[in-house]
Amino acid sequence: MSASGGTKAIVAALAANLSIAVAKFVAFLFSGSSSMLAESVHSLADSGNQGLLLLGGKKAKREATPEHPFGYGRERYIYAFLVSIVLFSVGGMFAVYEGYEKIKHPHEIEAWYWPVGVLIFAIIAELFSFRTAIKESNQTRGDRSWTEFVRRSKAPELPVVLLEDLGALVGLVLALGGVGLALATGNGVWDGIGTLCIGVLLILIAIVLAVETKSLLLGESAGLEDVEKIKASVVDGDTVTRIIHMRTLHLGPEELLVAAKIAVRHDETAAEVADAINAAENRIRDAVPIARVIYLEPDIYNAEAAATGTNPGRTAEAPYAGTGESPAPDESPAPKDSGH
Repeated sequence: MSASGGTKAIVAALAANLSIAVAKFVAFLFSGSSSMLAESVHSLADSGNQGLLLLGGKKAKREATPEHPFGYGRERYIYAFLVSIVLFSVGGMFAVYEGYEKIKHPHEIEAWYWPVGVLIFAIIAELFSFRTAIKESNQTRGDRSWTEFVRRSKAPELPVVLLEDLGALVGLVLALGGVGLALATGNGVWDGIGTLCIGVLLILIAIVLAVETKSLLLGESAGLEDVEKIKASVVDGDTVTRIIHMRTLHLGPEELLVAAKIAVRHDETAAEVADAINAAENRIRDAVPIARVIYLEPDIYNAEAAATGTNPGRTAEAPYAGTGESPAPDESPAPKDSGH
């Protein structure tokens, strides 16, 4: 995901949520609808979340320092994780509490045209924001399904905005249903039930976001496609004969660390090995531009050591899974993408 694409979607969502939050709160003041109050807090929390995403993107651009030699790219993951916490606590838990109170102490909705009118306006505004997020996501999603895009994306902003907007649209429909049933039956309990459903929905979305961003915070490897590109770039068939083992790690959405032990011919001079390593690094960066930090360690390939599984990361069940380790000539398992 390009940073500009994510920023455009965030700004669109921020503008929509701020206007919706004000309209919902006004509707709550005139109607006393708990769904309106829950939805206004939800939109206000979403606005704060977009602010967190913008702040994280800005902080992630800081230059590396001696204390943080690999830079601040993971700031974007940290702020995305904070979004899930805010959505869970401020949005979800508040709506659950408000819904419970309204079911326990229901009262009739006044000035019904305020909540209905605001909900219709909010649905239109959220559709605009959701459409922008979908448009920006399609530029990087490729042929992946939406579920796979959310789970595999290394940049957290668009998946967060997509899930927030989807949750907002579903929440608005629930609120409209709750208000509509409360008006049709004259029973304010339906308004509370709608509010309670909104809270449960927000909590579920927050949990999904927390799980996905936690994986990014822990550190994820490059995707399978990038791993294959890197492996193909390292070996030149001349000085570098194979990859003994390899690790990749995202230092941020757009910065990748590559560390590999490579096999070189035993009769090469130090100067020839150094030239081969420099050439391999250039080939990796050409193939995968986000591979900005590369460490290549030359070694003499030992078939016996490889066969006994002494290379790091190799196990009896999955000898080469996710390691980038080159199999022996009679083996051909491909590494698995760890994903998230």
